[in-house]
Amino acid sequence: MKIKDKKWVRIRIYVTGACFFLVLCVIFLRAYQLQILEGSRLSSLAQEGYTGKSVMTPPRGTIFDRNGKELAISVDVGSIYGYPKTIRDKTGTATLIAKALRINKRDVLEKLRSSRSFVWIKRKVTPEEIKRVRDLNLAGIDFTKESRRYYSCMETGAHVIGFASQDNRGLEGIELEYNSYLEGQEISLTRIHDALGRPLLFDRPKQERHDPFDLMLTIDKEISYEARKALKKAVEESGAGSGLCIVLRPQTGEILAMAVVPEFNPNIFWRFKPHEWRNRAVTDCFEPGSTLKTFLLAAALQEGVVTARTILNCEKGKYRIGSYAIHDSKPYGMLRVSEIIEVSSNIGAIKIGQRLGAGRFHSYLKGFGFGERTGIDFPGERSGTLRPVKDTSLLGQNTLCFGQGISTSPLQLAMAFGAVANGGHLMRPYLVKSILDQRGKVVREFHPAVRRDVISSETARKVRDILEGVTREGGTAPKAAIEGYHVAGKTGTAQKVDPIEKTYSNDKFVAFFGGFAPSDSPAIVILVALDEPKGKPYGGVVAAPVFSEVGYWTLNHLSVIPSTQHRFSRPVERQREIRVRNPDMPGLIPDVQGLGVRDVLRKAQRLGVRVVVKGSGLAVEQSPAAGTPIKRGKLLTVTFRPPC
Repeated sequence: MKIKDKKWVRIRIYVTGACFFLVLCVIFLRAYQLQILEGSRLSSLAQEGYTGKSVMTPPRGTIFDRNGKELAISVDVGSIYGYPKTIRDKTGTATLIAKALRINKRDVLEKLRSSRSFVWIKRKVTPEEIKRVRDLNLAGIDFTKESRRYYSCMETGAHVIGFASQDNRGLEGIELEYNSYLEGQEISLTRIHDALGRPLLFDRPKQERHDPFDLMLTIDKEISYEARKALKKAVEESGAGSGLCIVLRPQTGEILAMAVVPEFNPNIFWRFKPHEWRNRAVTDCFEPGSTLKTFLLAAALQEGVVTARTILNCEKGKYRIGSYAIHDSKPYGMLRVSEIIEVSSNIGAIKIGQRLGAGRFHSYLKGFGFGERTGIDFPGERSGTLRPVKDTSLLGQNTLCFGQGISTSPLQLAMAFGAVANGGHLMRPYLVKSILDQRGKVVREFHPAVRRDVISSETARKVRDILEGVTREGGTAPKAAIEGYHVAGKTGTAQKVDPIEKTYSNDKFVAFFGGFAPSDSPAIVILVALDEPKGKPYGGVVAAPVFSEVGYWTLNHLSVIPSTQHRFSRPVERQREIRVRNPDMPGLIPDVQGLGVRDVLRKAQRLGVRVVVKGSGLAVEQSPAAGTPIKRGKLLTVTFRPPC
C-alpha cells in the first residue's frame, strides 16, 4: 500500500472515531438529561400511566350526649366505582346503572366517557342499591366499603350537632367546630393497573394513623326531644315563621338543649335549604323587647336608686320625650317597681332608667354580656349591637329601657338570665363536656368558667322575687307557671324593623319568654322565642306555655325537688295537661311515666310489684294507673318508647 493510501485510511479512521465519540457524547448528554435532570418528572409520568390513588374516608369519632347516648356515629356503607377504559358499551352500561340507582343517565355516561382510569359512580349507597347493581354483573364496575355519618336522633339536636360532608368532613355545628378531633387520618390506596385501566394490585402504605376522638356533649337527648316537640307545636299553632328554645344550667353554663324550628334531618341535609341548617339561637340577633327590663331592674337595685316598693308615676299610659310619645298597653297610674315589672310598663321602665342614668345602665348591659360574644364553642356566633351612650339620642336612651335600639342573640339573653338565676355570675356557655380517645379515656375536659360577676347575690335574690310576680295571676305570663315549683321570668314582645320603611313594623314581632325554676334555687334557665307569630303575638301568650311544658318535664327528668310552699297554681284550663308525680305511697301503684326501664324496675322492686316491660326508652303508658291499690299477684305493665 502506498504511503498516500495509508494516510487516507488513517484520516478515515480518525473521522469515524470522532463521529462515534460525538454520538456517544450526545447519547451521554441525553441520558444525563433524562436520568438526572428530568428523572423525577419522567418517573412520575410513567407511574401515572400504570398507577393511581384512591383516597378512602376514615370513620369519624362518635358524638355522645351527657348521659353517654349516641347522637352521631360512623357506619360502613357501600360505594360503587368504575374503570372507564375497560367498559366497551358505555351507553348501555350507563342506562342500566342509572335505572338501578334511579339517577340521571347523562351524568353516569359523562363519567364513563371520562379519560380517567377510575371514577366514582355513586358513593355511600344503600344495600338495596348495591344488590341491584351487583346483580347486573357489569364489566368495569366494582364496589368498596366506606364510612358514612349516621345521626340516630334525626331532627333532635340537629342544629347543635350539625353534619359532615360526603368525605366525612364537618360542615356545620359541633361537627365543624371540633372537626380536627373527630376526623381520623385519610387512608390513601395506591392502585396499579394495566394499559386498559384494569386493576392489578392495591397497595395500602404503612403509616402511623391518627385515630379520631369521641365527644361527650353537655346536651341531654331527652330534654332536647321534649324541647323540640313543645317548640314545634307552638310554632305550628301560632303560625310563627321560626322558633327556638334554649335550656341551660345557670350554675355551670352547660347547654342542656337547643331546639330550633324550621327543622332539618342531618342524614339527608342536602334536601334542606341552608337557612334551615342555621342554629338561630347563636347566629340570629333580635331586639329583646321587655325582657331587657330584667337587667334594668337588676342594675337599679344594685345601685340602690330604687327598691321593690318604690312608687313611680306611669303617667296614665302616655309619656312624652321631646316630640315623641311613649304609650303603655293600659293607662297605669302610680305603681310600685315590682308592679311595673309584673305588668311590664314601658313608661315605668323609663322612670327607673332615668333614676339609674344612661351611662350606668349601659355599663351594666355590657356586664351582662350584651354587645359581645358569649364565647360558646360553636361556629357562627354573633355579638349583637349595643351602641355607646354618646352615639345614642335622648329618645334612644329612654327606649333602651324597654329593649329597643339594641340587638342580642338568644344565647346572650339566656346567659344574662342565667347570671340573675345563679347569684350574679355571668358564665361562659359550652356544649362539649369532654373529649375521649378510642379507649374511652378523657384526653381533655371542659369546666365551668365565670366571665365576670355582675350583681351581688342579694340583688339577684331580689330580682328573682320580683320576677315571680310575672308568672302569677295579674302578671304578663301566668301561662309560664309550673305546678309545684316557684317560677320567675320575664316576657318580651319586640317589634321588628321593616327593612324597606326603616321603621318599626306594626304587624311583625318576636315573642320572648325567659326565666328559671325553681326560682328559690334555680336548676334550669329556659329561653323561648317565636319569630313573627300570628294572632296574639305576645310572649306571655305564645312563648310562656313552651317554657311551662319544657320546664315541667325537665325538672322532673332532673329529679329536682318541688318547692316546699306553693305560692300560686297553674291556670285551670291547663291542669289536666300536666300532672305532678306524687311521692310513692305504700300499697298504691306508683306513677312511673317518664322514667327509664332501670328506674321503673328499681321502684317496683321496693314496693313488691312485678313488672312486664314492653319496648325500650322512657315509660309512656302504664296499667294499672298510678294510685291503684296493689293487689297480690297483680302485674304492672309498662310501655316504653325511645324519646327520639
